[in-house]
Amino acid sequence: MFDPGPSPLPGPPAVPVPPARPVPAVPVGGPVAVGEGDAGACGGGSAAAHEVADSAAVRQPGAVLARLLRGPSGLGTAGLHPGRPVPAEEPASSAEGEAVPGLYHHPVPEPDPARVAEVGRRIREWAVDEVRAVPPEWEDQFDGFSVASYMVACHPDAPTVDHLMVATRLMVAENAVDDCYCEDHGGSPVGLGSRLLLAHTALDALHTTAEYEPPWHESLESDAPRRAYRSAMAYFLRHASPSQADRYRHDMGRLHLGYLAEAAWAQAEHVPEVWEYLAMRQFNNFRPCPTITDTVGGYELPADLHARPAMQRIIALGGNATTIVNDLYSYTKELRSPGLHLNLPVVIAEREGLSERDAYLKAIDVHNELMHAFEAESAALAAACPSPTVLRFLRGVAAWIDGNHHWHRTNTFRYSLPDFL
Repeated sequence: MFDPGPSPLPGPPAVPVPPARPVPAVPVGGPVAVGEGDAGACGGGSAAAHEVADSAAVRQPGAVLARLLRGPSGLGTAGLHPGRPVPAEEPASSAEGEAVPGLYHHPVPEPDPARVAEVGRRIREWAVDEVRAVPPEWEDQFDGFSVASYMVACHPDAPTVDHLMVATRLMVAENAVDDCYCEDHGGSPVGLGSRLLLAHTALDALHTTAEYEPPWHESLESDAPRRAYRSAMAYFLRHASPSQADRYRHDMGRLHLGYLAEAAWAQAEHVPEVWEYLAMRQFNNFRPCPTITDTVGGYELPADLHARPAMQRIIALGGNATTIVNDLYSYTKELRSPGLHLNLPVVIAEREGLSERDAYLKAIDVHNELMHAFEAESAALAAACPSPTVLRFLRGVAAWIDGNHHWHRTNTFRYSLPDFL
């Protein structure tokens, strides 16, 4: 996470992108419960309704999703919008950094500077002083990561800075594990499974005998990743319900499984097939971040609605698309790191015999197909299950995807586009 990126290379001309998606109207306040009317609306709907929603979503998924999630507008409805409302006519961000040409995405307004400053102050204090995850020699890289801007952009409906800090601490902790155990700062595939399992107990506590609990508890302070996991999870539990906490633990187990698959390939010096790589990336991806969007927003998507197959597919599609965004923007940085670093363009080039440029362009196509599927299926679920909580959660995941792209595009400290574009 904290490695400094290469100097920016000249980028291609900017390409037109669709207008920003509006924020849906939802109640603001404490946790939102789904009432009887909501449950009925989520019962599946008529076959005719599904056919209309599905056909419209396939024709124009982005427009349909925006319409379904927009909610009421006009005089007297502004108070229904959480966070900082984003007018449909608001221009795209003017921050530096070129978008990957041809990459389907939605621009977002600049993150609220007051919130960015306060989150930045608090997260630096936590990471440097409270959990000691950032030694002095890494502080410039930590600052260059711009995690405050990242999380403010990804969670526009967070009601308070305290809610934003829930996501920000977890993001820093996850990246500390990735860097220190897997990659840049002493990471290695050798012995990774043991390190990840022991770190996971900082999220999912060990239940053991009185004799063996003290040494386990002491172990949680033994390195920066475990200190960060333990502390970030403790703060998270102050805001999350038991169901939300269990959901997060499950998603982190998925993440750690993906780390292990990539490590096994590294040890064997194996380049996977493209479909195998994409399977690994469905686990080793950003999924834990957008799936806590309701906790960060101060409400809860009930477990039965979160577990619906349609919702699970939407979350998976969105997570997969965001991870390919990372592959595309970090491509040049990874090529300059020691050894073979797997990413989608590299795997496509190796397995399908394409040039670097053609493989990169095909990876863009893969991303775009996933994004269109994400939007089409989100629109269909929003039509079939139009409860305020479901709509808000879908909008939260979509906003996280947009914010994630914004951060990758604008973080020129870390990323630059390849010169063959």
